[in-house]
Amino acid sequence: MVVADSGPDGTGQPSPDLVVVGAGVAGLWLALKAARAGLSVALIERGQIGNGASGGFLGALMPHSPERWNGKKEFQFRALVDLEDEVARLEGETGLPCGYRRVGRLLPLPSGRARETALENVAQARANWGARFSFDVAHTPDKHDWPSILWAPHGIVNESLSARLSPPALLAALSTRLAALPNVTVRQELALTGIDHGRRVARLSDGSELAFGHMALANGVDAFGFVAEAYGVPDLILGGPVKGQAALLNAAAPPDSPLVYYDGIYVLVHQNGLVAIGSTSEREFDHPTETDEQLDDLIKRARKLCPLIKEAPVVGRWANVRPRAVGRDPMLGPVPAAPHVLAMAGGFKISFGIAHRMADCLVAGLAGKKGPDVPESFAVESHAAKAAKAKTGP
Repeated sequence: MVVADSGPDGTGQPSPDLVVVGAGVAGLWLALKAARAGLSVALIERGQIGNGASGGFLGALMPHSPERWNGKKEFQFRALVDLEDEVARLEGETGLPCGYRRVGRLLPLPSGRARETALENVAQARANWGARFSFDVAHTPDKHDWPSILWAPHGIVNESLSARLSPPALLAALSTRLAALPNVTVRQELALTGIDHGRRVARLSDGSELAFGHMALANGVDAFGFVAEAYGVPDLILGGPVKGQAALLNAAAPPDSPLVYYDGIYVLVHQNGLVAIGSTSEREFDHPTETDEQLDDLIKRARKLCPLIKEAPVVGRWANVRPRAVGRDPMLGPVPAAPHVLAMAGGFKISFGIAHRMADCLVAGLAGKKGPDVPESFAVESHAAKAAKAKTGP
């Protein structure tokens, strides 16, 4: 236990071992893993739990393509495999279902070249995914409306690794579990405004200060500026926001339906039969949390892709920004110039499926233990080097 000289509020009370900033899926997993390891945790969230990028509809858990295997793909693969047991444990602790199911994924093949690549990837998947998961190429979809055969003129890939999970249900289970733990405090509507690195004190939006042993920045886009400041180069652009829009349709679709992915369109069926469609990737936008005609266009394309949802009414529309780190890889680990600050941000579209494993890495480091291998490209210094290069040019 780390104790500040005067305590976080001048009372001499012990400061938490770990302050986690951000209560999206990443911050919640980290707080839970740290608490399980016996650390005292304070979790602060500038808004309400799930109001950010984690609170959408989609919940698609899809692997990277199996060719050109590297550390990032291996990290994600291990995370996707482990997540099934992680969710089962969480459901057992809380009694709350999270809507997890390994349903697989269908990828229509629009060209002969796409089919050739898919056939080459059969062996790559066997080598890198192992025998447990399949990656097969068929001539036509099993069903004419999921997806439409018109979108698969050269066949279809059917892989069994992909899964889906309900984001609202997962957030509810994680927050419920944390609320039951005596070594965790959660404070919402409270933002981080600054860090006094010499004193290891967080300055908060209500004017108070909170001393800490370590601080983890899992607060999405806001994390980039705080990491750059801790790194010692405040004007370094380590990442930025990418807006995403998604929709929810009432289609009464079979919950065992595989995910469908084609040309940026994700279509998946949740356990309750509702169908989620996503998502746009907008680098330029005026209104980060408002939906617009880009979502309308996405819905039209999804209805053509999967005729099963052609007439299904839209029952939900969602928009928010996701943090995209420079170079797209997640940012994970201590800040070299300020190792009491830990980065856990920038996973963009894959954070939802790997956050639990990212948390394992940070908690192992805090305990001085060996955790999962972290790809070099995830390190803060790797992102800083890319940012510096982008700033100065080739």
